[in-house]
Amino acid sequence: MTGHVTVIGGGLAGTEAALRLADRGHAVELHEMRPVVKTPAHRTDRLGEIVCSNSLKSTARHRPSGLLKRELTALGSFLIRIAGECRVEAGTALAVDREAFAASVTRRIESGERIRVHRGEVKGIPPRGLVIVATGPLTSDPLCRSLTDFLGVDRLFFYDATAPVVAGESIDRSVAFAATRRGEGEGHYLNCPMTREEYEAFVAAVVAADPFPRRDFEAVSFFEACMPIDELARRGPETLAFGPMRPVGLVDPRTGERPYAVVQLRPENREATAYNLVGFQNRLRHSDQRRIFRTIPGLARAEFFRLGRVHRNTYLEAPRVLDDRLAVRAQDRVFIAGQLTGLEGYVEAIATGMLAGMHAAARLEGRSLEPLPAETALGSLLRFVSGHEGVEYRPTNVSFGLFPPLPDPAPRGHARGEAMARRAEDALAGWARRNAEALGTFPVG
Repeated sequence: MTGHVTVIGGGLAGTEAALRLADRGHAVELHEMRPVVKTPAHRTDRLGEIVCSNSLKSTARHRPSGLLKRELTALGSFLIRIAGECRVEAGTALAVDREAFAASVTRRIESGERIRVHRGEVKGIPPRGLVIVATGPLTSDPLCRSLTDFLGVDRLFFYDATAPVVAGESIDRSVAFAATRRGEGEGHYLNCPMTREEYEAFVAAVVAADPFPRRDFEAVSFFEACMPIDELARRGPETLAFGPMRPVGLVDPRTGERPYAVVQLRPENREATAYNLVGFQNRLRHSDQRRIFRTIPGLARAEFFRLGRVHRNTYLEAPRVLDDRLAVRAQDRVFIAGQLTGLEGYVEAIATGMLAGMHAAARLEGRSLEPLPAETALGSLLRFVSGHEGVEYRPTNVSFGLFPPLPDPAPRGHARGEAMARRAEDALAGWARRNAEALGTFPVG
C-alpha cells in the first residue's frame, strides 16, 4: 500500500527522508522555504546545502562517527552514498565538495517521479496526514511558534558558528606543510605552524578584538563542539593550543621540530582551490578576521572566500515529546528529524532523516519495525533523543558515551572502539533479519 507524506525542510534530514519514502513507492510533498525566505547561513537555494564545515568526520570503524556511517551505508542511506561520490581528500575523514554535493542532492530530488518540491515558507503543522518536520537549526519563527504550540513545549536556543574559507592559491606553501595529526591517512591537510611568541600574539589579538554584538533578548549558549575561537581564547591563554590549534603528531619540516601550535587547513573541494580553517568558527567582525588571520604564518596574503560568522540554532527538548521512532508521542502522525531533535552533526541529521522516513514508510505500509538495539550507533542516538534523563538536555553528536557499556573487563582505547563496533554490527545484522520484510531490499547485514 502506498501513501503520501509531507516533508518540511530540504536540508540533510529532509532530503534523506524524502528519498527513502519515494524509493518505497510513496508520494512526497517536500517543502523548502529558500529562496523565497532566506536564512542567515545558507548561500544558495540548493537542497542539502552544507553551511558549516565540509567534513562529515571520521570513517574509521573504531570511532563513533565512522561506525554511524557504516550503519547508514548498511541501511541504504542515499546521502551517504552521494557524499562518497563527492568526496575530497581529507585523510580518514569523509569530507565533500559542498557545491557538488548540494547539486547532486538537488538533482536526485528534483528528478524523482514521486517527489514534488514546493518553494515557500510553511508556517504551521499540516492538520492531516503524515508529516516529517526537518527544518533544522534555522527554523523560521512562524513555524517554530506553531511547532512549539503543537507540542506544548518552549523553544530553546543555542548558537553555532562557521569557520572561514581561504583561496588555496593564496596560501604560502613554503610555510604551510601537508600532514595529518598522528599520521592518520594521507597528508591532504595543510598546517600553518606557530612559535610560542606567534601563538601568544595571535591569542592576544583575538581576545582584544571586538565580536559582533548580540541582541539583548538572546542568551548565548554555544554547543561545545562548535565553540568560537574567540570564546575559547577568553577561557585561558593555552585553551586554543590544547584545542583546535593542538600540534600533536605534527613536525614542521623547516625546523624538524613540533610547532608550539598549528592552524590546520582542510580542502573544501576536489580541486583543493579552497581551504577551511579547521575549528576556526568565530564571531569576530569581518575586518578583524582579515587582519588577525593574516598574521597566521602562511596566510599573510590570504584571500577569503568566506569569513566566520555566528547564527542561531534551534532545538527541542526531545525526550519530553518524542518516542524511539522520532514520532511525537501525543500526535504520532508527526515525526521530527534533523537538528531539531537536539542531535548535532551532518551524519546525525542524515540518520534521523533516514529513520523518520523508514518509520513513516512502515506506517503507510501497515508494518512495524522493532526499536533499534541500543548497542548500535543508530539505536544509541534514538535512546538519547527519546529517553535522556540527565539534568539538562543539550545537543550532542554520536559518541560511545551514549552506548551501553561493554561487559567487564572492558578494553580501552582503540580496542574499545573495535569491540563497540563488532557488537554494534552483530546487533544491527540481527535486527535487520528480524525486520527484513519492513525494510525491503536494502543491503542490510
